[in-house]
Amino acid sequence: MLDNVQFANPEFFWLLLLLPIAILWYVLTRKEQMAFVKLSSSKAFSSSSWLTKLKPLLFVLRLLALASVITALARPQIEDISTRTKTTKGIDIVMAIDVSSSMLAQDLKPNRLSALKEVAADFIKKRPNDRIGLVAYAGESYTKTPITSDKSIVLRALKDILYGQLEDGTAIGMGLATSVNRLKESKAISKVIILLTDGVNNSGFIEPQTAADLAVEYDIKTYTIGLGTNGNAITPIGYKRDGSFQYGMREVEIDEDLLQKIADVTGGEYFRATDNEKLEEIYNEINKLEKTEIEEFKYYRYEEKFRSWVFLAGMLLLVEWGLRNTVFKSFI
Repeated sequence: MLDNVQFANPEFFWLLLLLPIAILWYVLTRKEQMAFVKLSSSKAFSSSSWLTKLKPLLFVLRLLALASVITALARPQIEDISTRTKTTKGIDIVMAIDVSSSMLAQDLKPNRLSALKEVAADFIKKRPNDRIGLVAYAGESYTKTPITSDKSIVLRALKDILYGQLEDGTAIGMGLATSVNRLKESKAISKVIILLTDGVNNSGFIEPQTAADLAVEYDIKTYTIGLGTNGNAITPIGYKRDGSFQYGMREVEIDEDLLQKIADVTGGEYFRATDNEKLEEIYNEINKLEKTEIEEFKYYRYEEKFRSWVFLAGMLLLVEWGLRNTVFKSFI
């Protein structure tokens, strides 16, 4: 309970320094006061010796009363804070994910697609106030989930993205165009596409430049990410008899010029991810660049507690006065 108590005027606690001064004064003057006490007989001494020893109790009661008054002046109170948040700038985001066979390359661990899904999931969890959708593309594209504020749906859909659900290839234009289609009717103040690929546009019937022009028309910013190490990577190069992939070294080829142009024309940025750590850094950077503005309102309610300290001080002074004028009257 005391953890919730705060003091509106804590500067009054400096008055507590008066207490040790008062104690020092009492100790120095007590002997002088005691020297004038006269007793008529030893019988009186024996009957009143215990009262003499208890006489400092009056001073203690007065000190406690003073301490209570000082505490009351400091205004102890319990603060109750209620908050209400208002999103003043919402962002709608579509993540366009390349799911071609090259995304199974093992230069990122355990492979590019798995590494991306892990980092993307963390990104989604960090955007609680935004709507997010998913588009998957390879030789063609489709909407995995439309933009929604339900992050559990988006996370489940992201987890379900696998290679083999689409014809193989890399249709960057199709992936971007499908993403634009999901955002063009959005009423959000800010609309963003995060397009990731590890290859060169070689499929689809929509040119990437055409899709980028559509994004500009609908005021959609696009961040592009080129995924893969520089040089060669262990990549699927064929199938074994049992249907599993046969892996071998293949040169990594990413159309960085295209990705840079898409980012430039739409007002976004281009990033290159060569390992797991760099990929995570990129998504963290995008998270910082695209901030949702949130207005927070706080309401304060104070419950004053000084009255109980004033009452305690009054009771202590009343007890001190009563003892001084009854039990200790003959010693004053």
